[in-house]
Amino acid sequence: MTRAERSMHALQPLNAGLEAVAADEAATLVRLSGVLRGAAQAHGLVDVAYRSIDSPVGPLLLVATEVGLVRVAFSVEGHDTVLAELAESISPRILHAPARLDAAAREFEEYFAHTRHTFDLPLDFRLASGFRYEVLTHLHEIEYGSTASYSAVAALTSSPRAVRAVGTACARNPLPVVVPCHRVIRSDGSQGAYLGGPEAKALLLSLEAV
Repeated sequence: MTRAERSMHALQPLNAGLEAVAADEAATLVRLSGVLRGAAQAHGLVDVAYRSIDSPVGPLLLVATEVGLVRVAFSVEGHDTVLAELAESISPRILHAPARLDAAAREFEEYFAHTRHTFDLPLDFRLASGFRYEVLTHLHEIEYGSTASYSAVAALTSSPRAVRAVGTACARNPLPVVVPCHRVIRSDGSQGAYLGGPEAKALLLSLEAV
């Protein structure tokens, strides 16, 4: 055995000890994070909770207030950017608190597994107002597996000629998938734009068509 090999052999117990210490510190940090998260929620210090889930359309960010689900974001939107915007528009007291979104995560899983056609979650529409909010409230009238044109949705509102405004409302829907703006298509039958991208819209329509 060479001198270098002997040195490396002698260092193995030290390296193993350092790795054990690092692992123990990491576990301690995880435990402390859980304790702090629980304490923050118990004392009402969390205004906005979030978690991410995997889905056929990529990672989804789910965000909720005490009122209900307030935001669903696709990865193409930039989850960190979305959270920063919510910290400004709703509250800086925002925390990764997955447990608050367990029910939402379960319903999304059921939806993508073809066992759920509608979501039964409390919703917080504070990010949509005026005509945008009116449009969103009509989207649930488009049944699972069906589609409607932008003009058809406009006809349901107080401004039946505001077809372009319907498109804007759909494009800025803060609760995609749950509020099914993906079911709104162009009059010629083409999909039209979608916040999560054309592939995501095609996948959602294909999933519901099955």
